[in-house]
Amino acid sequence: MACFLVSAAEAAIVTAVEKNAEKKESQNEGHVEVKETKIPLSRKLKWLTYLLWGGVAMLAFEHIWHGEVTPFFPFLTAMNSPEDTAEMLHEMATAGVGMAVLLTGVWAGMCAVADRIVKRADNSKTEEETI
Repeated sequence: MACFLVSAAEAAIVTAVEKNAEKKESQNEGHVEVKETKIPLSRKLKWLTYLLWGGVAMLAFEHIWHGEVTPFFPFLTAMNSPEDTAEMLHEMATAGVGMAVLLTGVWAGMCAVADRIVKRADNSKTEEETI
């Protein structure tokens, strides 16, 4: 019913953190002279925001399609009665949090694999330079 709101809240928070990280990285760009091949945190956070916002858009569309989200107040049909609201909150706590945690776990795996690939490429470059 409203499980996509959990991912939407996480996506909003991660977007704010991403913008802050971009700002800090752009300020530090001129000060860092160390040759370091690494994926910036802001780029990794952008991957997470894309995953989260994409999931939110798909789930919101699905909920609109099934009539669970309406264009008039209270916008969620589950908020029409206290029993439906309790069921909606339970769904948000179980399915919504589960989906958000799963997406964040997939993102963490993506970051780990990407870091390994970059590290391997960097090691092969340094080996070629020494030869």
